[in-house]
Amino acid sequence: VQLQASGGGLVQAGGSLRLSCSTSGITFDSYAMGWYRQAPVKQREFVASISSSGVTDYADSVKGRFTISRDNAENTVYLEMDSLKSEDTAVYSCYAHRFSEFPYWGQGTQVTVSS
Repeated sequence: VQLQASGGGLVQAGGSLRLSCSTSGITFDSYAMGWYRQAPVKQREFVASISSSGVTDYADSVKGRFTISRDNAENTVYLEMDSLKSEDTAVYSCYAHRFSEFPYWGQGTQVTVSS
């Protein structure tokens, strides 16, 4: 199983980035997918998730600014991040989860927002 996150980078406050997480080795359309992030000296925190049926959930801190989506044909989940703030700076990691199973994690991608 592989989850490959990409799309991070350096962006100015107010800007946008689109993260991608491509997967292989799983039956993608049967998994819930999501993103967590971890900033320096902070605990990892939930960002967004999307169920296998397309139901989405967001952390309060990103609601209205971030959009999670999935492309089952491409086995990929996306995180569109708009109106970025300096506090969004973190390493973003994607995961795949199915009921009663341990989640699979990808490596992180760094997002840095300059103010």
